[in-house]
Amino acid sequence: MINVAVMGHGTVGSGVVEVLLKNHDSIAKKAGEEINIKYVLDLREFPDSPLHDRFVKDFSIIEKDPAVKVVVECMGGLHPAYDFVKACLLAGKSVATSNKELVAEKGAELLRIAKDKNVNFLFEASVGGGIPIIRPLNQCLAANEVYEIAGILNGTTNFILSKMIHEQMSFDDALALAQKLGYAERDPSADIEGADACRKICILASLAFGKHVYPNQVHTEGITKITLEDVEYASNYGGVVKLLGRVKKLDDGRLSVMVSPAIVERSGQLAGVEDVFNAILVRGDAIGDVVFYGRGAGKLPTASAVVADVIDCAKHVNRRKLLFWEDKAEGYIADYLEVPTRFYVRLSAQKPMETLAAIREEFGEVQRLSRPGAPDDELAFVTGEGPEGELRSKLDVLKKQGAQVLGMIRLCDY
Repeated sequence: MINVAVMGHGTVGSGVVEVLLKNHDSIAKKAGEEINIKYVLDLREFPDSPLHDRFVKDFSIIEKDPAVKVVVECMGGLHPAYDFVKACLLAGKSVATSNKELVAEKGAELLRIAKDKNVNFLFEASVGGGIPIIRPLNQCLAANEVYEIAGILNGTTNFILSKMIHEQMSFDDALALAQKLGYAERDPSADIEGADACRKICILASLAFGKHVYPNQVHTEGITKITLEDVEYASNYGGVVKLLGRVKKLDDGRLSVMVSPAIVERSGQLAGVEDVFNAILVRGDAIGDVVFYGRGAGKLPTASAVVADVIDCAKHVNRRKLLFWEDKAEGYIADYLEVPTRFYVRLSAQKPMETLAAIREEFGEVQRLSRPGAPDDELAFVTGEGPEGELRSKLDVLKKQGAQVLGMIRLCDY
């Protein structure tokens, strides 16, 4: 019998308990041993829970009990989750977590401790909720030289953009609807400003390329500046706007890592991902493009991924799974301004024809875009490819001539 402790009885934690109890017999067969929930750590009381007598408020009870071999962390945030997880690993207990912030900020350190203690630190649910991606990336695609990953990693922002694209709903109205339906938090900043997607692409980049990528190394933009005008121009160009987290290995060995809105062509593999669904595209030299698709959050989908890690931990007591990356290296992440890109640009100008001539002088031939009902002083175009810093410098020249940049979105081929 493998004794397990669950830390946190919120949405995901209660889902883990539910799945472990409901599928007890089949899980035992898959794990090779019975999985017993010995403790549930939470400061609240749950008198109606079938495990009400196993709730504890003191973490040290779990830490000091040698019978507990696997700990599930579903508390969220960095503190006290980081301190508790670190203590469990140091005590020789394997840990399964759904906590993307913890893995993105402390993954290298916790994986090193797990290696030193011959235990496991697993986090399948930290990216994509119930979508399998960590295990396939680490095992099934191990024969590939992965050189690029791009994903719609946040369901809230994808829902908002879907409403803007298909129902011409304003950003504010789409956000309000997402909150009403429970897809967005009361404070949605982590979603709409890109922080959630940033943490997830950090985890994928660290795993795929072997060195830790920290959130503060990643240029991150959210969707708060996207307007219906931008969505309409993107549509007339033949694309849709998505919030993408992406990492690419450059020719010099450095990584380009970014979270930002992007226009992807309708024929692309990520363009048709709608509503709250997530999709992660992995490009490898042998396999080509592979896309992992599904619901990226939710109580039971996320709990499903956590319990899969619990089963793995139970099958690998006193044995490590080969999941590891080194800490960061200096100069490993390229400055985003050095990386070649293409831009959609929307601007206003008091003298449009003069500004159009200036655009062509700075950028050469550009693809001009149109939309019905556009004001006379509005210009929109797509640039050729060049280092982002150079493209921005050319826009600065236009600004000095009186043009006002209203919108900029990168173009991507996913």
